[in-house]
Amino acid sequence: MTEGIEGLFARTEEFPNSSARARLAALVGLDDLIDRLATDAVALLDPTTIQSWSKAVHGEVIPAVTALADRTPLLVFAGDVGVGKTEVAEVIGQVIATRADADVTLYPLSLTARGRGAVGEMTTLLTRAFERISADFVRARRSDGTASSLGVLLIDEADALAQSRELAQMHHEDRAGVNALLRGIDGMRTDRLPVLTILCTNRLDALDPAVQRRAAAIEVFGRPNRAQRFALLARHLSGAKLSDTEIDGLAAATGESADRSYGYTYSDLRQRLIPEMVLAAYRHGVALDALIAHEVLARTPPTRPFEALTR
Repeated sequence: MTEGIEGLFARTEEFPNSSARARLAALVGLDDLIDRLATDAVALLDPTTIQSWSKAVHGEVIPAVTALADRTPLLVFAGDVGVGKTEVAEVIGQVIATRADADVTLYPLSLTARGRGAVGEMTTLLTRAFERISADFVRARRSDGTASSLGVLLIDEADALAQSRELAQMHHEDRAGVNALLRGIDGMRTDRLPVLTILCTNRLDALDPAVQRRAAAIEVFGRPNRAQRFALLARHLSGAKLSDTEIDGLAAATGESADRSYGYTYSDLRQRLIPEMVLAAYRHGVALDALIAHEVLARTPPTRPFEALTR
């Protein structure tokens, strides 16, 4: 990773790299989703791949492929807090780099780019950010349409930056910021820059309709199901004194129940429940077993859904 460029980006990251490979391996239960998203991303960024597919299976490049080539390389990741959308967005460049056999650079837009409320500040910073990315990739596309390098622009908490202009109370500066974002995204598409934009949001309905219309895909991340919870728990609790049956019991107990209509998020499991199990066993000087696991589970409830927190 390198420090953010001119304060516009938090930390840029080059893929492939070993750190991202390890982070990908930790995303247990999301393999199929990541595979699908990376495949779609490569098709959007390098139209020659899907053209080759069309020629192989249809004998020609069918009109539908041309329509796909006109789509904006923009993905929206929506979902509750802790369901893995930002983590996937931060490391998907690793899979894209492997699939496309090209270097990929991640540009996470800094919170600074949202400005401090001064008139014109957010618009200026957004414009600079897109100008910087455009300068980096203006010559990345070869004459045959393939790309020598690819980029991923990540905008986390996008609803704070791209909130709907239909809101009556929306400030003029915020409207100008949304317009600047749309111009930047449209400009990269018009210039055919091999850059994928990913917007992450907890509030899909708050995103401006024009942003949603431009998205090639809107992926809604959900909380892990029982099989995904089991896979995650089994991986992290390997070597502990728990049988597969006992781990499956934990997977069941971390789902919906009579007392609540929601289960644990990936973050609840990875960052709260499992670490606390380890600490509890350590404090007692005993092995991590089912008894310790359920004691911790009883005092470690899941995070409530974002909607419930705002009511």
